[in-house]
Amino acid sequence: MKVSIDALVSSAKSGAVVSFPTDTVPALAVLPEKSHLIFETKQRSQDKPLILMGATAEELWPFCLGSQQELQIWREVADRYWPGALTLVLPASDKVPITVNPLDPTTIGIRVPNSSIARQILAQTGPLATTSANLSGQPPLETMAEIEAQFPRVQILIWNDELKNQPGVPSTVAKWMDNGWQILRQGEIKLW
Repeated sequence: MKVSIDALVSSAKSGAVVSFPTDTVPALAVLPEKSHLIFETKQRSQDKPLILMGATAEELWPFCLGSQQELQIWREVADRYWPGALTLVLPASDKVPITVNPLDPTTIGIRVPNSSIARQILAQTGPLATTSANLSGQPPLETMAEIEAQFPRVQILIWNDELKNQPGVPSTVAKWMDNGWQILRQGEIKLW
């Protein structure tokens, strides 16, 4: 169902799964404590984690657990590449619900999208558990019509052509290891 931004924010805050455009592909999103709903909606295996998307890095740091030195390194990377198509996989704090990453609840992926409409939504809802809008194993959907057809019960933000995602370029996914960053998926952003 296509809805306005106010209706979408209200639905998200009440715990419903919603969809909106980002700087990569349209997202399915839900409150972190309701993340099991995305796994059900997408028919997604529990071994594929969700990420937390936030309007700002400051909203996401409480979900991460690291030393002062690690936090400084992570902040430097975030300051350089966010908002943008970079997902950082970091040690998770106890604030992260286990349902966001059931296979490995010790880590959490976080990102601030380079999409003003996504950040506007996230500023009102707080960080949301997100993933691409598609059934698990299928290509990401790119239009409101495709998302509405596949997920008729999901609240979908009405967007215009200016907000259409650029297809085919996923976010870079970098995981923090004891000896530095490990690239799990190379996207548009190159860390080095």
